[in-house]
Amino acid sequence: MTISRLILTRQQILAFRRRVGALDERLSGRASSLERAAWAGLQDSMPRAALLSIHARVERTRASSWEDPSLVQLWGPRYNVYVVARRDFAIFSLGRLPDNARLRRMAEALADRLHALLDGRKMTDREAGRALSEHHNRLRYATLTGRVMMRWEGSRAPTVWTVPHPEVEPQEARLELARRHLHAFGPTTADAFAQWAGIAAREGVAAFNALHRSLTPVQTPLGDAWILSRDEPAFRADAQPAAPARLLPSGDAYFLLQGADRELLVPDAKHRVALWTPRVWPGAVLVEGEIVGTWRRARARVTIEAWKSLSRTAREAVEAEAAALPLPDLRGPIVLRWDG
Repeated sequence: MTISRLILTRQQILAFRRRVGALDERLSGRASSLERAAWAGLQDSMPRAALLSIHARVERTRASSWEDPSLVQLWGPRYNVYVVARRDFAIFSLGRLPDNARLRRMAEALADRLHALLDGRKMTDREAGRALSEHHNRLRYATLTGRVMMRWEGSRAPTVWTVPHPEVEPQEARLELARRHLHAFGPTTADAFAQWAGIAAREGVAAFNALHRSLTPVQTPLGDAWILSRDEPAFRADAQPAAPARLLPSGDAYFLLQGADRELLVPDAKHRVALWTPRVWPGAVLVEGEIVGTWRRARARVTIEAWKSLSRTAREAVEAEAAALPLPDLRGPIVLRWDG
């Protein structure tokens, strides 16, 4: 039997992603807004990238907003540092616990040893690794159990401690993680989910199969994919006005894409190379719903590389975004330089 697929255009897809990602209109500065901004996690591997992702989505963001009690840090998808809602900690940790029994035992054994060592204390991952005769990076596997939390300031080694096992089944956490991916990155595929989450491809397929009754098949400019059925009305809705400008930091969820998925967001191959570099990614300059360049920062100096000529209004909007960046290490105003 032929499956009838909803046909979605590039414009519909990007408008949906901006809408659910709160990039068209900032959210009010409440704790619930911070939790919504972190719905798919906020990558924080570049110091304070999560803060700048919050700023792109939430009004009155302050330099300390990432430290709000409603948020926590962990080694999340692909073992990168993430900021997530405290109530979602199990989803982004236990949801990635491998199905493989041997790997599960290894993760639990590491968590047990770390818990016994710390005995209610906090310690840097390097100190804990030395005490356990393990490389400190290996301790990241313990976070898959949902029992290890961390805090990273950006300039020092992360501090780790243990917490009680979440009262959530790993399978349910995995399915909710898949729903988060489908909502934030849809339309998407099981392979794309597995890549994003850092889990085995077969585990991504199993999650999508388990969710099949709540998914709708769609056709996109890149081929066949899936969306959450409850999101279909939002995809069909008229696009709302895009924000004049947003400065998205390295690793922001809006462009945290791999492979062909990048082509939809940035059609020009030369521009894709400039945005998704082999090493540290720059930030993305979003103007009226389209990525039009990259940006980097060195202390108070922000450099914008535009891929095309921007109107005076657009340049002023970008400059206003740069001037408002809530950076904790500033000793004076932002100095912006245009490169292109």
